[in-house]
Order: sequence, then C-alpha cells, then structure tokens
Amino acid sequence: MVLDGAGQHESRWAAIVSIASKIGCASQTLNEWVKKVEVDTGQRGGINFEQAEKIKALERELRKLKQANEILRKASAYFAQAELDRPLKR
Repeated sequence: MVLDGAGQHESRWAAIVSIASKIGCASQTLNEWVKKVEVDTGQRGGINFEQAEKIKALERELRKLKQANEILRKASAYFAQAELDRPLKR
C-alpha cells in the first residue's frame, strides 16, 4: 500500500503515517516492513529474508559443531590420559 500509493501523499513518511493509522499499527513498524519488502524485492540493498534465515541456520549449525568439537576434544584428552595412566604390560 505504501509503495503503490507513493504519489498520493506529499512524502513517503506521510504515506506511512496515514496507512499505519488505517491498519492499526505503529508508523515505525510499517516503515520497517516497507524496508524489508524493498530489500526482498531488490529495490534496497541489504540481506533479504531468505538469506537472513539461511545465515541463522548456519550460525545454529556452527554452534552445534563447536560444541561437538569441544566434547570430542575433552573426550580425546580424557582417553589419552587414561592410556598414559594404565600400567605397562610385561
């Protein structure tokens, strides 16, 4: 609505304020939504929704892998020490 009715108001912010009051949300919220739509459609630079979701998923996976690596590192140290503490066979 904001992007389609850009010529009907004296400024973009005026359009946002007008439309926000009609749909019952805060002007700043509507402004953020409009920015996200512009990013998603390539009208504005930035990371689109799809890319942001992929980044979040990769960050979650990275956290899990770091935790797994830490567990394996500690297990390796534990078993290496257990091997050193074992009495020698003759």
